[in-house]
Amino acid sequence: MRLRVLLALLVVGCEAGPNAASGSPAVADADASPAATRQQESRMWMTVGERRFAITLTDNAAARAFAAQLPLTLDMTELNGNEKHADLPKPLPANASRPGTIRNGDLMLYGADTLVVFYLTFQSSYSYTRLGRVDDPSDLPQALGPRGVRVLFSKD
Repeated sequence: MRLRVLLALLVVGCEAGPNAASGSPAVADADASPAATRQQESRMWMTVGERRFAITLTDNAAARAFAAQLPLTLDMTELNGNEKHADLPKPLPANASRPGTIRNGDLMLYGADTLVVFYLTFQSSYSYTRLGRVDDPSDLPQALGPRGVRVLFSKD
């Protein structure tokens, strides 16, 4: 039985050709293309003043509906010393759950039409629909500041 498995692996390896083991660029590009396209589709930007933050969107209906509204400039209001929020022009398809821990950089939907950007990590019993996450939120608290702020959300 083991011999059959080894022979089958050897045959498959030979049929794949000499480029299979070397990871030739043609093979790598063909495999990476759909993933790269998905990553681009799931990427957006948040600009606060001179600071630009990359956001990776969650793969759900609410995030796709949010991305369809971009570009969008919102005057976001301060709340609780840990978040900025603003009403969206159109409601999104909500599917809320209680995340428990909210993290610095979380982009969430409260209800169906309130966008929330969190800039501190804390525990919460509130329910949100996850829209995405700032890839590197380390400077987010400084960029958003302690007051209301104008934020541009865009695809590029």
